[in-house]
Amino acid sequence: MYLEIMAKNNPGAAYRHPLRSGALLSPIKQAWAAGVLRVLASSLALAAVPNSHAAADEQLRLAVQKTGTFAWELAIIREQGFDKKAGLDLNVMEFASPEAAKIALLGGATDVILSDWLWVARQRSLGNHLVFVPHSAAIGAVMIPPNSQISTLTDLAGRKIAVAGGPLDKSWLLLQAYAHREGFDIAKQAKVIFGAPALLQQTALDGEADAILNYWNFCLALEGRGFRRLIGIDEVEKHLGAKEPVAMVGFVFAENFAKTHTPAFDRFFTMVSEARRILVQSQSEWEKIAGLVGVKDEQQLERYRDTYVNSLPNRTIGEEAADARVLYGSLVRIGGSEVTGAAKELDEEIYFKGGPELVPNKN
Repeated sequence: MYLEIMAKNNPGAAYRHPLRSGALLSPIKQAWAAGVLRVLASSLALAAVPNSHAAADEQLRLAVQKTGTFAWELAIIREQGFDKKAGLDLNVMEFASPEAAKIALLGGATDVILSDWLWVARQRSLGNHLVFVPHSAAIGAVMIPPNSQISTLTDLAGRKIAVAGGPLDKSWLLLQAYAHREGFDIAKQAKVIFGAPALLQQTALDGEADAILNYWNFCLALEGRGFRRLIGIDEVEKHLGAKEPVAMVGFVFAENFAKTHTPAFDRFFTMVSEARRILVQSQSEWEKIAGLVGVKDEQQLERYRDTYVNSLPNRTIGEEAADARVLYGSLVRIGGSEVTGAAKELDEEIYFKGGPELVPNKN
């Protein structure tokens, strides 16, 4: 809120970046960020829900994607009152796009977001000391319409592909690296459009794109409408050298903030683990959140549940980092500093070392 007020009252003055001491935004970026922060401030005011525990509970601000899987966990957390039991006042802002959440974090308008470690690694190379806690190995795919004649990735040359997120989205970067190995510069040879996942989903359903690269839950919904997978990003990861599915998505926050709020983060991760355990073990809870998932068919809901459960990280940080290092190397070779920033090797300090185990027993 302080940054928003400063930007609003002093449009001609540069202000300091909350994650880098001494760093200043350029006048152009300052004006852009000021506009974004004004929107975030309004969202924050609407999202705040007074309650009798607020004075005693420690506040943690979350910026989440409305259609993301963490929204399901959050529904369980609220229903079960895990947040209040943990002594946390969760102030949640919902966004249609993960890019907006990134802006919120870098602008100091939120404390925690869900994003990918590739973005975290790039930010660390730029001097923003963010850290990452694995959340899910579920990842999207390139989907094509039911009657499409496209059979290989190279068939997308000259055709329109809709890409959820932005130019630095993890799935898009990995897909480019794979396509480049096959001699296909998909970013230049295909017609690429970027946008929010839900918006592009409708674009695909309306027949306005020849293919769509979207997040896994949207891909399941498309399969229910007859769309087919051209290639899954999990397959891409294997082609690029990963031994196992990699937890690409996780909780992201400032390293210094975590150090000064260690007890709150411990309670936060314990709370998330409790919610996960319920989603792993309870079919009835899935029936309750079917509306959030957006499906009514029992078999399709079971597919969502199976994908969610099977994507929970179950490897050590060392194992995750080993595969992440391989994928990162592929991106360095293909995209260079434009994709990864200045770092030629993965900074494994991206992984947050604190907090309890996040993976519940899947049995």
